[in-house]
Amino acid sequence: MEQWKESQLKQFSSTTEIDTAYRSAVCFAKNIGFNYFGFSTTYPSRDHQPKTVKFNNYPTSWNREYDRNKMRNIDPVVAHCNHSMMPILWTEDMFSDSPILWDALKTHGLQHGWSQALHDEEKGLCSILSLARSHCPITALELYENLGFSVFMARHLHVLVEQSLPKHCVKQALPRLSAREIDVLNLAATGKTAEESARILHLSPRTIHFHTQSAIEKLGAKNKISAIIVAMKAGHLSEASIR
Repeated sequence: MEQWKESQLKQFSSTTEIDTAYRSAVCFAKNIGFNYFGFSTTYPSRDHQPKTVKFNNYPTSWNREYDRNKMRNIDPVVAHCNHSMMPILWTEDMFSDSPILWDALKTHGLQHGWSQALHDEEKGLCSILSLARSHCPITALELYENLGFSVFMARHLHVLVEQSLPKHCVKQALPRLSAREIDVLNLAATGKTAEESARILHLSPRTIHFHTQSAIEKLGAKNKISAIIVAMKAGHLSEASIR
């Protein structure tokens, strides 16, 4: 590793305040060729509505437009990072279902970027670190050359953000259910038997029982009915599912 990188990362790792760590991360990002640096952490709250704390040096106009138009809800980067910790390059194809967002990225000079997620399943936290620039595309080789640095920074920032969150938010976080567990509970909520759910999902009744029991254990519920209720309160299921 180049000496300046080692020195800056050592300084970064010694930070104990999130604001100081963020400024150090922005400096490092610029030194490896990125104009913009962003970091966010989404966490659960008492009303079961996820909340997000974010730090970035993106253009003010971009942040204003992104928040005003609730672009997070259609952001494919966020959707990917919510379910995967694989790094992802921002490409026009990736934004094919949300061209308005892609056009806005280009307008604000943020079209060349990539993101890396960090999940804390136990505490219900999801952090996303992003690097972006306007002057040239990012190659896959460049991404992987900097992947280690991004993961290192994401972990440290994640810890500092977690320490700043209200304690009840982290402690009351429920484990995430898998997509299949949610499917099974949704069908059970509509009154479907294991056999009926198996036919709908093209699975065996035994597999349905497995996913049901797994959801019950994850949610700390006593039985299937209580698991459905807990899952609904946590926002995993729609109230329309209950009849």
